Amino acid sequence: MEPTQLEAVVRAIQLAIAPVFLVTGVVGLLSLLAHRLARIIDRARMLERRSEESAEAGAEHRADLAVLARRARLMNWAIGLGTLCALLVCTVIAALFLSAFLGVGLELLVGWLFIAAMAVLIGALLIFLHEVFLATSRLRIGQRSASAGTQGSSSTSKRPPHTAGLQE
Repeated sequence: MEPTQLEAVVRAIQLAIAPVFLVTGVVGLLSLLAHRLARIIDRARMLERRSEESAEAGAEHRADLAVLARRARLMNWAIGLGTLCALLVCTVIAALFLSAFLGVGLELLVGWLFIAAMAVLIGALLIFLHEVFLATSRLRIGQRSASAGTQGSSSTSKRPPHTAGLQE
């Protein structure tokens, strides 16, 4: 028995549900990546301002800015690959519906598009992981520079250690 057009569309909708959830997950990942990029940019701007204000901290800030620039490039790549993944999954969904409407077998195309989507998603996640490792390698939790510890300004010395040196 030949399936009717309506049955084919219903089947396409059923097949498209999983990729739609995948797109939702990828959009969540893109949101996280964009937020991290925004934080990197904010931190770089703050360090640039501090470098201009204090020549003493210039060398340390330049090193930190170099790492932040690398992290920003990694986030850009991860966002690009994540976006490409979402586009590929959307193309999978469109191909599923085209196959149902036109009665054309696009199984091979759908399969390759899905494989490509997973490959670029894996790439985005690996780049994200690399950026996280780079970010954590520069952490100095609990360490205060000697210059921050010897500053005698009353506004700085009354602050908790984790906020010392931050502008209000």
